Amino acid sequence: MKKSLTWREYVITRAIKVSGYSAIVFVGLIFFFLLREGLPVFGEVPISTLFNTRWYPIEEYYGILPLITGSLIVTIGAALVAIPFGIGTAVYIAEVSPRWMREVLKPLVELLGGLPSVVLGFLGILVLSPYLRVLLDLPTGLSALAGALLLGGIAIPTIVSIAEDALDAVPRSYREGAWALGATRWQTIWRVTFPAAKSGVLTAIMLGVGRAIGETMTVMMVTGNAPVLAILPGSILSPVRTMTATIAAEMGEVASGSVHYHVLFFIGMVLFLISLIVNIAASSVVFRSKKRAERILS
Repeated sequence: MKKSLTWREYVITRAIKVSGYSAIVFVGLIFFFLLREGLPVFGEVPISTLFNTRWYPIEEYYGILPLITGSLIVTIGAALVAIPFGIGTAVYIAEVSPRWMREVLKPLVELLGGLPSVVLGFLGILVLSPYLRVLLDLPTGLSALAGALLLGGIAIPTIVSIAEDALDAVPRSYREGAWALGATRWQTIWRVTFPAAKSGVLTAIMLGVGRAIGETMTVMMVTGNAPVLAILPGSILSPVRTMTATIAAEMGEVASGSVHYHVLFFIGMVLFLISLIVNIAASSVVFRSKKRAERILS
């Protein structure tokens, strides 16, 4: 016979359900607000002007392509930096390092993840940008490369923390079974432990890249804020401007309800959709890997 819930259990259960549903509601409200403020741009700015290569709102040039390409090149560069270093560090902490070192490295990584982005941007202006300017003989060190390196450094602690937890959650029997079959430590890591923690590792990468996409202060301080189309291979060494930096720099100066105001919210819509696509793609990969693992076990 099913036991009836007490009033306290009933309240706690309902509160947990409301908390879970509230996340969906809040995301929906944010997207609705972006649509309400951003969609009027299609009646105010021609499509050819909106998807042009020149961003100069003072003269009513609202081309957002330089901002999109700037965000993409900085985010892809950050991912190329963060993913190998983050996964490698997580594997070292979870599988290779002795216990005393793990107890030191894990809190240190989480501490690095809590550093304010404005502090990292300040260090980028004072240290990283001048170093890149001298090392690569550039006109200015404020470039997409500086932004990618700093964003990669910001994303690494997130990837390390979550991926290490996923690797640590793999049952020890998996490792012992591989060792019993004669596998070496590295064969066990890459062919047994790592595939078993694949969903958690992909989640770590997704969250790390998501943080890189949404970062504002760091990229606004070290990328040079030049809205130029970044499609050539050498664009990584040139100043760029991202969508987040544009919104942060200009939203406080525009008149509410103006064309410029609506264009900035349209940029927010584009940024929201890019983040949504990245999350859906990563979630689908995790879902397929779980289904494949269930079929193998069954």
